[in-house]
This record gives sequence, C-alpha cells and structure tokens, in this order.
Amino acid sequence: MDLNADLHQRAVLDSKALAWSPSPMAGVERRLLDRRGEEVARATSIVRYAPGSHFARHSHGGGEEILVLEGTFSDEPGSYPAGTYLRNPAGSSHAPFSEEGCTILVKLQQMHAADQQQLVIDTHNRTWLPGLVRGLEVLPLHAFGSEHVALVRWAPGTVFQPHGHPGGEEILVLDGVFQDEHGTYPAGCWLRNPPGSVHRPWSDTGCTIWVKTGHLPSTTTVSCEQLRNT
Repeated sequence: MDLNADLHQRAVLDSKALAWSPSPMAGVERRLLDRRGEEVARATSIVRYAPGSHFARHSHGGGEEILVLEGTFSDEPGSYPAGTYLRNPAGSSHAPFSEEGCTILVKLQQMHAADQQQLVIDTHNRTWLPGLVRGLEVLPLHAFGSEHVALVRWAPGTVFQPHGHPGGEEILVLDGVFQDEHGTYPAGCWLRNPPGSVHRPWSDTGCTIWVKTGHLPSTTTVSCEQLRNT
C-alpha cells in the first residue's frame, strides 16, 4: 500500500474524519496517515485499542515512536497514560495492550539504526522552555542528528515570522487551532510539509502541537533554534 508515501509532497489530513480500519488483532483499529508497505510498513497512524485488547508480540525493525493521546497504553515494562511519549529503537520488541482502552499516535520503521535511545517521557512532568516569540513555549522530546521532536504550545494570538524547514516538518494538532497561510487546522489535523517548504504559522485561539522536524529526506540539517521557530 502507498498512502501519502511520497515524502517530498505536502500532505494534510483531518484524522478525526477518517474511517477506522481493522488491524490483524481484534479490538485494535487504526486511521492511516501515511504508509508504504503492507502489514510490515513504514507508517504513521492513529491507533485505537478497545478496553482489554492486545497486540501480539512483535519486533520493530525500523523502530517505533508513540505519543499517547487518550487512555492508558501498556506493555511488559509498564503503563503509559495520556501525554506519554515513547521511543522503542530498531531491534526492540514488545506485546502491547490496554486494559482501559487508549488512542495513540504511532510512527513505525522510521528511525535511524544508530538511534538506540529508548525513551519514556511523561510530558506532564517536564519543563516547557520559552520560544523565540512571546506566547510560544517548547517542550523538547528527542533529538538525533538533524531530527528534532517536541511539543509546542501557542498562546492565543501568537504569530511567527516566515521560516523554512530544510529537512521537512510533520505536525499533529493536539488541541486548539493551528494556522498558516495555507490553511486552518483544528485538533486532530495531521500535516507534513516537505523539505524546503516555507510557511508563516500563527494561532488566533491558541493550540498545542506535536512537531517533528529535520527527519524527511534532505541533505540539509535543522538546528535546535529552528525547532523553536516552529
């Protein structure tokens, strides 16, 4: 399957408007955002576990990145409530489940083989840093090479100047409404801006976004300061 598989093309989806499709395990459904491959695939998805559902033990040949959006996600090492950010590096394996049910953002087969840092971050217990303009706050989550991952919080009325993303940018709007000159994106919207793209973001009402930069195919790297400009 190829779905939004060309990483050099812009993609915008309202994930909440997408139909849930079944996974190989009963009680586990997903909304597909991008995908290249069949059941083992490079993929970005919103995944929903019904209460009491589980997934068979499996390995992550290219790693797994998760943000818990709702409920509590679990595996053998522990349980992770909404707001938890996880990274399981290439070669790791687990048998995930959810006793109460949960919804998660999942990225598969997209990690560099040398990025072996395993992470479990409770974002509710981390310090937000000031951004480069008044009203912007950043919670860094991970960095490896040119790739940077963070939560970014926009106060109502925050505006940023036009800026580029040499290594691309990917966003999931978690709450509020994010905006740029290309459109308006309420909670649940997923965006992928390709390498070399430029935009001028703002938020009239305020919002929180999960954002990843510098991870799309490009020969140009992205600095920590550019991440705070997001």
